Amino acid sequence: MSSYLKREFGDRFVEDKYAAALYARDALISGAAARILGVVFPIDESEVVKLVKWAIETKTPLFPQGSATSLSGNAAATAPGVVVSFEKMTKLEIHPTDAIAIAQPGVRIEEMNAELSRYGLLFPVDPGSAKSATIGGAIANGAGGMRGVKYGTIRDWVLGLRVVTGRGDLLRLGCRTHKCRNGYDLVKLFIGSEGTLGLITEATVKLAPTPASVIAILAYYDDIETLVEDVAAVRTSGVWPLFAEFVDAPTAGLIGLEERNALFLGVDVVQGAEEWVLEKLSKIRGDIAQTARGFQNAMKLLEPRRKLFYGQIAAARRDGGILVIEDVAVPVSKLPTAVKKLKEAATRRGLPLLLGGHVGDGNLHPATWHRGDFDRVKKFLEDMAEIVLELGGTISAEHGVGLLKRELLAREVGEGVLRYMAEVKKLFDPHNVLNPGKVL
Repeated sequence: MSSYLKREFGDRFVEDKYAAALYARDALISGAAARILGVVFPIDESEVVKLVKWAIETKTPLFPQGSATSLSGNAAATAPGVVVSFEKMTKLEIHPTDAIAIAQPGVRIEEMNAELSRYGLLFPVDPGSAKSATIGGAIANGAGGMRGVKYGTIRDWVLGLRVVTGRGDLLRLGCRTHKCRNGYDLVKLFIGSEGTLGLITEATVKLAPTPASVIAILAYYDDIETLVEDVAAVRTSGVWPLFAEFVDAPTAGLIGLEERNALFLGVDVVQGAEEWVLEKLSKIRGDIAQTARGFQNAMKLLEPRRKLFYGQIAAARRDGGILVIEDVAVPVSKLPTAVKKLKEAATRRGLPLLLGGHVGDGNLHPATWHRGDFDRVKKFLEDMAEIVLELGGTISAEHGVGLLKRELLAREVGEGVLRYMAEVKKLFDPHNVLNPGKVL
């Protein structure tokens, strides 16, 4: 079976079992990966088409990957198949006047923004793993991130895609113009589909101007309720944050901050309005520990928040545990209630709990761990789903469904919606060769 791959891809097909094992899993710490046949590194669209047609003929599962930083098991291999790594497809075109970029799937978000900075432009989607996350992976995963309170998720920034479906067909979807109304919006269907419908070979994305002036603060609070209320008060005062992030007191201690609830709040400011914004921010009730001015300085102030995942991993390993990091969202007004109920549920199940997330758009990342006994964690995840759904929230805001949340997805959307999703999967991937076992 591998003879075709050796012939077509040469040294871009890696069979070595140790190297392949590195690609067989993603960043989900508890993800169990299957032993795979190898890893393929395509360099252009035609190779992706050939690969999918070969997979159909041989009934071989394909597991697409960007940089495998996803946290729901959606980039892990779950059967003997082939991982398709897009890390060699890195062509990038920037069209400043049109405010768009055309990127192959392996382009890393941080590297693209480094290029865009030469033009005073920005791709504003900012996942915590932006240094390694790729455009293709972020689109397939439906990524959000730290600037989501102002800019939304990647769903709001993709204009067009080129994808190879599970039928082996190459589709051109959407437009390269900011306005586009050409029939059913299939672009949105592929965003967040986790590689189960098609393999992305090119994306046309919108760009934004880099904020000219930013004011950011780091403030500490004794309780999360006051922290959330302050964010809501800032928003209703006419100041819309660029980012509004928080970590709870135990997590703050793990990432080099004071062991208190910490708020990272940044606002991009229209020239001449700096004093007005500062006056608004001065009314928050937290203890302001740091202030930063300018976009780059604001991003530096936010750096400890990017260490959230690593701090949680360190805590779990120190306790001899296996980390499970979650991703839920509730209306911002319901955040204090959600935090309180999640803490109660973790205590009831006898589990540790660390909290952080995107307080500006109601997105929480609860983290817990276990020592090989996943049953209590599973019960906690069921409690978590019940809590967030009762509060009008969702079981996944940006990490996706993958392996971890298939049962919880059914609880949220219901069997009727799942049947329609299954029909969509069957239409685009009738042979079930693309990332099988994920989402559904």
